[in-house]
Amino acid sequence: MSLKKTSLYAATTVAALSVALTACGGSSGSGSSGGAWDKDATVNIGSLYEPQNLDNTAGGGQGVTEALNGNVYEGLFKLTDDGDVEKLLAQNYKVSDDGLTYTFTLRDGVRFHSGKKLTSADVKYSLEKVLADDSQSARKSNLKVVKHIATPDAKTVKVTLSQKSISFVYNLSYVWIINSEAKNLKTTEDGTGPYTLAKWTRGSALSLDRFADYWGDAAANKKVVFHYYKNATALNNALLTNAVDVVTGEQSPDALDQFKNNQNYKVNDGDSTTKLLLAFNDKAKPFNNVKVRQAVSAAIDDKKLLHSVWGDYGRLIGSMVPPTDPWYEDLTGVNAYNVKKAKRLLAEAGYGDGFAFTLDTPNYDPHPTAATFIKSELAKVGITVKINTITSDEWYTKVYQNHDFTATLQEHVNDRDLVWYGNPDFYWGYDDKHVTARIKQAEEASTTAQQTALLKKANRKTAEDAASDWLYLYPQIVVANSRLSGYPLNGLNAQFYAYDIKKKG
Repeated sequence: MSLKKTSLYAATTVAALSVALTACGGSSGSGSSGGAWDKDATVNIGSLYEPQNLDNTAGGGQGVTEALNGNVYEGLFKLTDDGDVEKLLAQNYKVSDDGLTYTFTLRDGVRFHSGKKLTSADVKYSLEKVLADDSQSARKSNLKVVKHIATPDAKTVKVTLSQKSISFVYNLSYVWIINSEAKNLKTTEDGTGPYTLAKWTRGSALSLDRFADYWGDAAANKKVVFHYYKNATALNNALLTNAVDVVTGEQSPDALDQFKNNQNYKVNDGDSTTKLLLAFNDKAKPFNNVKVRQAVSAAIDDKKLLHSVWGDYGRLIGSMVPPTDPWYEDLTGVNAYNVKKAKRLLAEAGYGDGFAFTLDTPNYDPHPTAATFIKSELAKVGITVKINTITSDEWYTKVYQNHDFTATLQEHVNDRDLVWYGNPDFYWGYDDKHVTARIKQAEEASTTAQQTALLKKANRKTAEDAASDWLYLYPQIVVANSRLSGYPLNGLNAQFYAYDIKKKG
């Protein structure tokens, strides 16, 4: 799971998806229907998430995925906006009978932006870059099952796993294939995608130009410019004044009426996978006590919080699993809001008089608002909350790296990221042998039905144990000028494919 506004340090997803064996044909989109479009148009995109650098194995953050994934860099496979996996740079592949060896044949005619021809050596290099000791890739942990990578010839890559991984092809959709000879990838690029990097002006904008020698269908527009804004108000003003044509994700629901009531704009309510978590340190007192975690979860009115932040948008889920995951179940009733129950659980846990703890809170919206709400809610059951506001970098070091926290707020962006509750070494420290075993068994399952059944059991146990308090699931609201079509609606895992966007003249 990637973490919004932080680098993709802790990101992961796990699970198999149905793999569509059709060639890449571009993402589906929405917007205005019919009419001629300008093939030489410049599409201006508004975003709150500027890259920290341009290397997704070096902490580039959500912004680098949004701008470069699928646009500048491509993988062997592609995760579509609908959550399917399609072949991309892989022409085809075979899996051995024991499920441990994958043989990929590369697509013909693919060249990097520098002009170098794609070879199996580049794929090997890209995988090894993700797995390197200093890698901060979102896929690093998922791909540790890779035991050996062979390149029998320029078109063939043979990957041997240490154990079966039903999610392997899915996880490969996150690995960018990079020119093995490329340098300075934090500020430059050398991918195979439909756009090349034109210019990155830090603090302002990042522009992409259509790549004339792209192996597939040419981008539907000539140029894309990602414009970066500090807050939602500035972003909305840019859309209203035509400084941008579309925003990748609306963060100000109070401002939506000005777009919904204007025929010049279209408001799209897509499917989000972003969860806002109150994450406990399950190894630290008092949250090493399951009844304390359950009590805190029951004491917070998640529905009221969601409405105060998002109005009529978003939803409660009661677990780490959103409705778009195959193993989703509505678990909102497991630790539902119940102040009387919360007080009883605190008394049973030996904290009848309450306790105090520090809540480490990222300094960007909606975390400060959520932290203040949580403080007020928990005061009603005798719990005192001290809010410690920190930056994204401080959060990464203090919370994620050093596990030096009692509780924290954080957004987890990716789909299918229940897997982290099977890792006792992850930052929240949840450790249940049954959950760990089921998640491991699910990854080694032979069928998706087996995988789904195991992960449903694991998810229910984490919910019953209140491993975290999953406050709510974000909405995914894309607002665009009515002249646009073909833009992605869901933006799974922060990606925003721009190559199908059409703009009327």
